[in-house]
Amino acid sequence: MRSLARSAREEWGLLYVTVREALLKGRLRAAPMTVAAVCLTALLQYVQNRSWGYQFVQNVGAVRAEDPLWLALLRTPLSLFVPALDLPVWGALAQILLVFGIAEICIGWWRTLVIAYVATVAGTLYARIGISLGAHAPFGLPWTDAQVVDTGPSAAVVGLAVFVSWRYGAYLTAGAVTLAMVVEVLVKENLAGKEHMAALMAVGLLCLLVAVRHRYGFRPLRAYGRRVRQGQRRSGSRAGRGSGLPPIQS
Repeated sequence: MRSLARSAREEWGLLYVTVREALLKGRLRAAPMTVAAVCLTALLQYVQNRSWGYQFVQNVGAVRAEDPLWLALLRTPLSLFVPALDLPVWGALAQILLVFGIAEICIGWWRTLVIAYVATVAGTLYARIGISLGAHAPFGLPWTDAQVVDTGPSAAVVGLAVFVSWRYGAYLTAGAVTLAMVVEVLVKENLAGKEHMAALMAVGLLCLLVAVRHRYGFRPLRAYGRRVRQGQRRSGSRAGRGSGLPPIQS
């Protein structure tokens, strides 16, 4: 039990301290963007399940691979907060509240949105490439997937979970999320699973760029030393492991 607890502290110690301190100090005010996103998702769910609102939500937030690219990219920001009709809305709300909330506290609201949209756009662009390759290609998709409505926060959630875990040294967690997405594709080969893999590759490239930027002479954030020392004192975690990258906070 002690070794298990020690491993948990090493994996999640700094992340836990960061989130706990923010919530104790500000509660929901610690993640205002996340609260707004949860409310927006709930509102869109309510509207799209009304006869007068379904078409409106489709027009502003539904993305399909058969749509013109400019229109799909225009709808992508809102599509992230439109729950999939075939899935329970509480799942989307829980994902946003938990993952977006942790990410907003740890890396700031605007970085959270940037990474979320990078992951989502990667999935959107992959769907078009996969359909053009065809169902018989290794990374291809059947033409029928062009008509699938592609909405929801899942790709963004996967991307954020991996980025924040990597940034805070929770490498086993980042690996576990990645492995789960690979298993998803192998077990249930569908559009959503392959889009999650595209989101992971995009976020992985982003992690690489951040690591290179830090490695070759760019000055780390001023809060680095203070944040690491606090994390080491209060959680016993190995802050700054591996790449030595500092946590990001806004």
